Amino acid sequence: MKTLVQLEILRTLRNKRYLMFTVLYPALLYVFFINAYGSSDTVAGGVSVKAYFMVSMATFGAVGAVLTGSAQRISLERKSGWVRQLRLTALPGRAYTIAKIASCAVTTLPAIVVVFVIGAFEGVSLSVAQWLGLGLALWLGSFVFAALGVALGYAAQPDAVQPIVMIVYMLMALFGGTWFPIGDSLKSVAQFNPVYLYNQLATFVQPGQSLNLAAVAGLTGFLVVFVAGAAFLYRKDTKQA
Repeated sequence: MKTLVQLEILRTLRNKRYLMFTVLYPALLYVFFINAYGSSDTVAGGVSVKAYFMVSMATFGAVGAVLTGSAQRISLERKSGWVRQLRLTALPGRAYTIAKIASCAVTTLPAIVVVFVIGAFEGVSLSVAQWLGLGLALWLGSFVFAALGVALGYAAQPDAVQPIVMIVYMLMALFGGTWFPIGDSLKSVAQFNPVYLYNQLATFVQPGQSLNLAAVAGLTGFLVVFVAGAAFLYRKDTKQA
């Protein structure tokens, strides 16, 4: 499994589309938003525009890295027969699924780090503990979407997986606080959106705030559901093969 994870990571990092859409694209959007909103302004809760969009664009890149990458790759591997070949080896099915989730989660780090670096240069001021804590929270949270990507990769046909993933991705971002702060009228609905909960992991960077344990609990629940769904769909795909 270790070898499979390493191969998956190397293959992803060599992908030019990955570098463009999940690393450079969120970084460019971050610069755009802080200039469009006014870099000296604040959003709801007193968070600076620079800090708010630094987090939201980091999560946007992280979700894109794992969700689109894992779903499309698994779907293509199913179509090419690669998954069927792996089943003939000694590699357990759960090891393949775990390897996919783990390798995808590792590839979120460049997307997060690049936006953080730009945020630091733009004047976002956090303590060392806050920078490390925020990075760790966002990285761990990305496992939820890696699991969702694996599930979608088994649920959708190869020809349909890309539009399905993009629709899911954009809707979750739109109503998850990625493009604009969620108002009180939408918060009751947003609580059921994993991207919204993902963005809430960053609340502890605000003065006097601590880690949002409700968001952690919600994301943990989504992770369990998505992993269970991925395992079920993998077994179903195995029976159909």
